Amino acid sequence: MGRARREECGGAARSDPGSRGHTTIADGVVAKLAGMAARDVPGVHSVGAGFARGMGAMRERMPGAGGKSVTSGVKVEVGEVQTAVDLEIVVEYGVSVIEVAGDVRENVIAAIERMTGLEVVEVNIAVGDVHLFDEEEEQPERRLE
Repeated sequence: MGRARREECGGAARSDPGSRGHTTIADGVVAKLAGMAARDVPGVHSVGAGFARGMGAMRERMPGAGGKSVTSGVKVEVGEVQTAVDLEIVVEYGVSVIEVAGDVRENVIAAIERMTGLEVVEVNIAVGDVHLFDEEEEQPERRLE
């Protein structure tokens, strides 16, 4: 009986669900995924530098402004099947900038392709600053010899 019902439905029950509609992914979704993936890489102090980071810091202090923006320092172009990403990052002092940039690129590509199915054609990374220890932060003690 169950077999007969499946046959009665014809090809509709066996057709690819993806052929029965269209999915669009907003630029903001891809930008958030890229920002989160970049922040997850060891050696990245923050995403966004200069003006973008300054505006983000102001936004964090303003009541009701929504707090920290995950997309600060992230720009994306999203097409039907491909996307491109531009990131501006701040690295920690003492890390290899080239290695961190490579790790960011790999992590961003993997995250976006895994979660959206879009092909990432490029991830451009601008290292806008190096984070040094601030006076408020605990600095390692240095010995003068």
